[in-house]
Amino acid sequence: MPVAYPPEFRRDVIAVARRGEQSRAQVARSFGISESCLARWLSIADREDAGTTSRREAAPSSGEQDEVRELRRRLKQVEQENEILRRATAYFARDVLPK
Repeated sequence: MPVAYPPEFRRDVIAVARRGEQSRAQVARSFGISESCLARWLSIADREDAGTTSRREAAPSSGEQDEVRELRRRLKQVEQENEILRRATAYFARDVLPK
């Protein structure tokens, strides 16, 4: 029967493993767990971290929505400026190039 480790212990092990100062095998050995157990815990933690990130991104606040709207407006303006400069460069290059 597998041993149930307390959540605090798991968090500590995951934090040490993510630091990357030791290999997974060394971390597992130092905490007295198997490498497969550590790999499973890291996998679960990665999924949970990705889940909290996607939930946060799914419901942006009104301040974030305003910022996104402003950035999109600015991007459109910069793209228009870029297009004008590209056309001007082509126009002036046409006069400079030998025929």
